[in-house]
Amino acid sequence: MEHIPEYQSASIGIWIGAGSARETAKNNGASHFIEHMFFKGTENRSALQIARDTDDLGCAMNAFTGKEATCFHIKALTGVFPKAVDILLDMLCHSLFDASDMDKERGVILEELNMCNDTPDDYIMDLLDGSVFHRTPLARPVLGTKKTVRSLSREDILSYIDVWYATDNIVVSVVGNFDEEQLAEQLEGSLSKFARKSPAKRRFTVSAERRFASAKRDINQTHIALGLPTISMGSPDYYAQAVVCDILGGSMSSRLFQNIRERRGLAYNVYSAIETFTESGMFYIYAGLTPKMEPAVLEAIDEELKGLAAEGISEKQTEVVKMRLKSGFIFSLESTNSRMFRLGRNMLLLGRTYSETETMAEIEAVTADQVNAFLKRVCDLDRYSAVSVSGEDLDMQKLLHA
Repeated sequence: MEHIPEYQSASIGIWIGAGSARETAKNNGASHFIEHMFFKGTENRSALQIARDTDDLGCAMNAFTGKEATCFHIKALTGVFPKAVDILLDMLCHSLFDASDMDKERGVILEELNMCNDTPDDYIMDLLDGSVFHRTPLARPVLGTKKTVRSLSREDILSYIDVWYATDNIVVSVVGNFDEEQLAEQLEGSLSKFARKSPAKRRFTVSAERRFASAKRDINQTHIALGLPTISMGSPDYYAQAVVCDILGGSMSSRLFQNIRERRGLAYNVYSAIETFTESGMFYIYAGLTPKMEPAVLEAIDEELKGLAAEGISEKQTEVVKMRLKSGFIFSLESTNSRMFRLGRNMLLLGRTYSETETMAEIEAVTADQVNAFLKRVCDLDRYSAVSVSGEDLDMQKLLHA
């Protein structure tokens, strides 16, 4: 809990350590299916009544599922916050999981899968995760597959909840102006219905072996993504990696954007980014381009990686990016939702929270030597797995001369 009395609202998130990485090949997509079903009616409210009660209170409520967590959250004015929390708890503790509603929602999720498959820059991330995190829990798509979504039964869903929706696997994160004692009573009275113990989460190691995949779609563009496994979210190199990513392709002034898009006009979008999880992470590069330009773009990316490795990152560049990271962090603190997300995610996945002072100190402590040491891990194109979605038949392994 983070009580901020000068605010006039509060945000609460109920986080469960259940996502696609906790699933099996058979029940892949269960976490996301459950997220949908919590909005479909309880013993006390119909789906329509949930929506009306939320709207009538002027609340903003939503949920999301990732690879390692599902979060249900609501934001409300302080005066109606207890009523907003009651809606959220009713959904989590008293949902009906009606079989006919499940069948209807199954159709909605299958359409969501179709939408993902028809959106190349979304679908390509599932391809990349499947390649970089091959044969680990992180390879599974959050939405599941059409086969698994069609096969999930009510019993499968309820069994999954019994296993993973346990109090040792739930974190409640609250930020804003609220009555702490009253909220604690609400939470204890409701969440105590869940089991006490969840299974130990399986440990795994991500292989550095390169993999390649391509998907042909009826589109007029080519989308390419290159990735390699790097560090987990708790790594001491977390912010050093962030500095490297920003300089290579994390901003409009970055090398990839300026040299490949602006100066040479080879791609309409190009950037680098990071995924981090409790056991591993990924550093990746994305490019959206005109078909037939794939060799030129890959060569240009290779040039930027080699050029950055040769030049290194100066102390001055490091300090400039650290200022950007600190600015972004401070800006995020101006939102109760952002603060709530940060507290909840860190407590659930890392087992602790970080104060503003600690985070600013961690960013400030990053040195150019640390950044350049990390740089060596990501500047060799021969270490990257590669995937594509294109209107053309592409052989990514051949394009990368691998």
